[in-house]
Amino acid sequence: MNKNSQWNSVFTFIMAMIGLTIGIGNIWRFSYVLYSNGGGSFFIPYIIAILIMGIPFLILEYGLGFSYKKSFSNLMHSIRPEFEIIAWILVLFVFIVVIYYMVILGWDFVYLLNSFNFGWGNDPTAFFTNHVGGSSNLASATTLIFPTLICTLLLWAFFWIVSIKDVDKGIGKISRILMPLLFIIMIAIFVYAFTLPGFHLGITTLLTPDWSALFNINVWLAAFGQTLFSLSIGQAMVYTYASYLPKNTKLVDEVLIVVITNSLYEIFVAFGVFSILGYMSLTSSVPMNELISEGTGLVFIVFPQIFNTMGVIGHVIAPLLFISILFAGFTSSLALFEPLLSSLCEKFGWNRKKGVTILTIVACVGTVIFSTGISSYLVEIVDGFVNNFGIMIMIGIQAIIFGWFYGVEKVMPVLNELSTFKVGKTWIFTIKYLLPILLIVVWAFGVLELINDKNPFNITVSIIIMIIVVGLSAALTKLDPVKNRD
Repeated sequence: MNKNSQWNSVFTFIMAMIGLTIGIGNIWRFSYVLYSNGGGSFFIPYIIAILIMGIPFLILEYGLGFSYKKSFSNLMHSIRPEFEIIAWILVLFVFIVVIYYMVILGWDFVYLLNSFNFGWGNDPTAFFTNHVGGSSNLASATTLIFPTLICTLLLWAFFWIVSIKDVDKGIGKISRILMPLLFIIMIAIFVYAFTLPGFHLGITTLLTPDWSALFNINVWLAAFGQTLFSLSIGQAMVYTYASYLPKNTKLVDEVLIVVITNSLYEIFVAFGVFSILGYMSLTSSVPMNELISEGTGLVFIVFPQIFNTMGVIGHVIAPLLFISILFAGFTSSLALFEPLLSSLCEKFGWNRKKGVTILTIVACVGTVIFSTGISSYLVEIVDGFVNNFGIMIMIGIQAIIFGWFYGVEKVMPVLNELSTFKVGKTWIFTIKYLLPILLIVVWAFGVLELINDKNPFNITVSIIIMIIVVGLSAALTKLDPVKNRD
């Protein structure tokens, strides 16, 4: 499939890559991570993490994808046949992410539809629990939250329409449209936020540095974790998108463009988010620390409370915010879907439409599971396990395989051929030595969190996921219906 699919221009690829990296995490995650890990002082470990992990690994993925034009599973098989199972484990974990990620977008869609008349009422917490995300009460697991289910299935239908087309006509076209629109909308929202009374309180709260945080290992781990999360490195998405690149591409230059754009965007959004929180703190006399929340609490509970107090302008800002989240999340979902699709199509000789249809049906079944009365609770459990345990160790293993078994030196001529910025011995050292150590340390801390979780339901869900992922990976590795190994 990779050999027949191609972006029509470097601009389309960059828009698609920006769509891949800029997701809902940039809007609701980064501001909280920045605030809770030293404020202004967090920029030091954040920039270091980007320089020694984010950029080097992205450069590697660009080079591999551009050079080999094959699916991720086929690449790993070509390095060593026994490595193919690692590829399947990774792409299956990433596919699980897209299933619950689309459910979160379903929540957002529900809020978008309710944002014009503030349908969440005076109690956004109750609205979220009863009509969108449910609760942690396991007795509710047998009930379905129909607004979430219907909205998510509608998004999957549109997803199918976009994905069945060739990458440039589908993903490329939607990225060229949605990314510029996203930037325009977010700039409009947050430029307005900077005019609100109390905005300076929010930004001051966000940026006040805690220099002692630089001596806290957890702050550095948070910086590396945010970089992994934000840039989507090592999840086969970047590799797969790069495999669709045309010739005469300045690979290293494009990595830098994407990274800089992503970082500036999430920093700008963090300023906007805290400007709005500062406004609410001033007008409601509620201390900032009581308003600051991560993820779903911020977007689906705190923000609706703020919109309720903003009067007419709230009816404008609210829909724009939820549209922005939808745009950012949808383009990321397209990228999350691609690695497994590419690998299955190449393995079984499917055309793109057949592969997209089969995987979309599977994903819709998964959507039903995540749309029960414990929707948000289940998303939290699965997200923690898949990212902190599954994907994290797979990224570390990749660094070892590409550094020691494949030999990263092989892609250097391709990377340096047209690029303005060249890679050399420092980049090789980072991939072979620094990255595997850092990634395994970050993974170990994630595993410790899982071990400390004594909740039997959480443990059961994690075990079920592992059995499914490893079992399917082993089966897919043994099957060899298409004799197209290079």
